[in-house]
Amino acid sequence: MAEQTNTHATAPGAAETEAAAEAKARETTEGRVYTVTGSDWDEVVQAAADADERIVVNMGPQHPSTHGVLRLILEIDGETVTEARCGIGYLHTGIEKNLEYRTWTQGVTFVTRMDYLAPLHNEAVYCLGVEKLLGIADQIPERAEIIRVLLLELNRISSHMVCLATGGMEIGALTVMTFGFRDRELILDVFEMITGLRMNHAYIRPGGLAQDLPPGAVDKIRELVDVLPGRIREYELLLNDNHIFKGRTEGIGYLDLAGCMALGVTGPCLRSTGLPHDLRKTQPYFGYQNYEFDIPTADTCDAYGRYLVRIAEMKESLKIVEQCLERLKPGPVMVEDKKIAWPAQLALGPDGLGNSLDHIRTIMGTSMESLIHHFKLVTEGFRVPPGQAYAAIESPKGELGVHMVSDGGTRPYRVHYRDPSFTNLQAMAAMCEGSQVADVIVAVASIDPVMGGVDR
Repeated sequence: MAEQTNTHATAPGAAETEAAAEAKARETTEGRVYTVTGSDWDEVVQAAADADERIVVNMGPQHPSTHGVLRLILEIDGETVTEARCGIGYLHTGIEKNLEYRTWTQGVTFVTRMDYLAPLHNEAVYCLGVEKLLGIADQIPERAEIIRVLLLELNRISSHMVCLATGGMEIGALTVMTFGFRDRELILDVFEMITGLRMNHAYIRPGGLAQDLPPGAVDKIRELVDVLPGRIREYELLLNDNHIFKGRTEGIGYLDLAGCMALGVTGPCLRSTGLPHDLRKTQPYFGYQNYEFDIPTADTCDAYGRYLVRIAEMKESLKIVEQCLERLKPGPVMVEDKKIAWPAQLALGPDGLGNSLDHIRTIMGTSMESLIHHFKLVTEGFRVPPGQAYAAIESPKGELGVHMVSDGGTRPYRVHYRDPSFTNLQAMAAMCEGSQVADVIVAVASIDPVMGGVDR
């Protein structure tokens, strides 16, 4: 059967000439008319097979399943991903450059905003690097180190909860999302009580902490430790043997040990291959060698194994928090060297703001030298001897390292972070190419990237 199409044309062109080769044309009073006849089906199939056409899909940077402003550039053949690349830089904040224009203490306020789901880890590794340059790493008061470990482990749990919550939401497990954010709120309440802020705390400072635990903090943490095991158990009951969840995660985002080693992948992604590598054990810091805990691993090398590792890690973190509460003894939370120590034992004034009257009387009424020193410490900052140092800790995503260089001044000459989200994202192509488009979402969620740490 023939199909007729009327096309009005004022003058024959290239398109008409090409069309005339495939269809007979005749002139009418209404213009030129083409009579097009159907082709043999085998010829149509062969023509489609010979066509070398790539379909490139941009997923993001506004896509809700890319963990923030991550852009995934996917080349697909039907539903199969043939090539995958990451496009980053949409959240670039210039934090590392800004650190060169701030004192060493002020830098804490910047770095805490990198991986915004693990702000205390950003602060801790920064301060560890500064303390190495100052040569005071072994002079940090015991109470300060215990509180650091306590908060870092609570932060590890809260970060993993967001990973499970958002990862579940992206594959339709909305109950997991609700539970994850519900329980994270309990931890953020503790952070707010101790540091004054729910995120971006600037609480860990070079030499110790900004201030000691407030009254009632220990009791609140004990209540939290009593509640969380039951909440974690709810995740396991929902997901561990869930047929749909396992169908979406088992064998998805596969990356074996050789791939992790080649790409520098660390954290739960590495431990899901069976290697129990954790800097808290291999290169202890903050006294982690004095705590009893295990390094959970899996042998599946897939998204399901990374989920199991994170669940087990939350349980181990609770063990460490309980040990911290048992070890807490009264004492200072800042080094004794007043040339370095930022005032950390100040009481609030009667209005709830500012310094206590006792402190003001001390520095202004009894010692001119104390007043001058306080002024210079706050406005100019302390000097760090020339040199460079690398410090690394185990963040919820993997090895979080910082390389800092001092030229002997009151500001860093250079600070560069080795953020695990940035490094782990290199594995995205290896995990996703050859799989389905829907599996890309699961693979990226199992990496758990935070773009604040990637772009910096």
